[in-house]
Amino acid sequence: MTELLKLTINPKRIYGLDILRALAIIFVVLEHGRDVYPKPIPELIHYINFDGVSIFFVLSGFLIGSILINLLEKKKNETSSLLYFWIRRWARTLPAYFLILTILVVLAFIFGDDVNLWDIRSLFYFSQNLYSHSIHFFPEAWSLSIEEWFYLLVPIVLFLGVRLLKLQTKHVVFFTCIATVLIITYLRLGRFNATELVDGLNYWDVAFRKQVFMRLDSIIYGVVGAYLFYYYRMFWIKHKVFFFFFGIGILLFQRYFEYNELDNFGMYTCVFSFSVNAIGTLFLLPCLNDLKSGEGFFFRSITYISLISYSMYLINFCLVKWWIVQRAIPWDAISGNQYQLMIFKSITYWTLTIVLSIIIYKYYELPAMKLRDSAFVKRLFQRKKD
Repeated sequence: MTELLKLTINPKRIYGLDILRALAIIFVVLEHGRDVYPKPIPELIHYINFDGVSIFFVLSGFLIGSILINLLEKKKNETSSLLYFWIRRWARTLPAYFLILTILVVLAFIFGDDVNLWDIRSLFYFSQNLYSHSIHFFPEAWSLSIEEWFYLLVPIVLFLGVRLLKLQTKHVVFFTCIATVLIITYLRLGRFNATELVDGLNYWDVAFRKQVFMRLDSIIYGVVGAYLFYYYRMFWIKHKVFFFFFGIGILLFQRYFEYNELDNFGMYTCVFSFSVNAIGTLFLLPCLNDLKSGEGFFFRSITYISLISYSMYLINFCLVKWWIVQRAIPWDAISGNQYQLMIFKSITYWTLTIVLSIIIYKYYELPAMKLRDSAFVKRLFQRKKD
């Protein structure tokens, strides 16, 4: 059993970013499991939980932005380089996503849930929250849709700016970041001014938080981090401690605002809160990106959680909590004590989420990533380039 769940840790991993990624998925899983925890844990989570998805967005933008800047600065702005970037990115995200989506569809058909493939077709090409409300089947996929559209659109803009307009990479990245932030913020402001929020929470959730073109700026703030790291590295490193505590302060302010709902889903919550979350996370990056390694049980635990974070995100809500914990296990036959049942449910929820995620990562995600790094794929794109 130990060998089945054992993972190999790449010594080149950046431990600080693993910490941020692990915290993000812990926040997400904590929030998704609130209705299976015994009291007073749900109330405690309400106090301490941060927006894990926003953290993922910024981290993703930082890593992808760094890759794209390096590509363009090395003059690899050919079509083959762009295609190779997409192949590598989609080989990382799509196989596990379609695996879980397929499992959920099969379960729905087997157990007679009212699911029509035509109704959920948008999940197969990530348009479920492109311009309308996100559908209820596999609801957590909304954030993956935003990321996939970012991976598609932003590289095209950067490559066109460098290749066709003959602009310097530094300038193209800068103006793309500024334009994205301004345009998306303006779109949120326009929607807020044009809409009367009758059902504040639900409307905010589907029309602002989960809309593709309402949230692309959250990822672009990560690209801002990549821009600063590449072109202003000394400034980035010199002020990393100040930035870190400043970022913590911003996130605490944002969390206080969310908890107290001071503006009752007013302009700040609908328009600017997403930017504040992203900026707070951005300021954490200089310090954490400079934390290269760790040691001991805590280090291994954090790195393990970071490695399997994508699988954890995909399976924790629908597959583990809904299909297994809440539907498949006959809890009433196990115990009549409701408090004990909630404890058992919590332990089962977290254990299955972690164990199944390790299995998916090790035996499904890793083989897909090895395929993208194969000599055949590299030769294929090298020949296209030549």
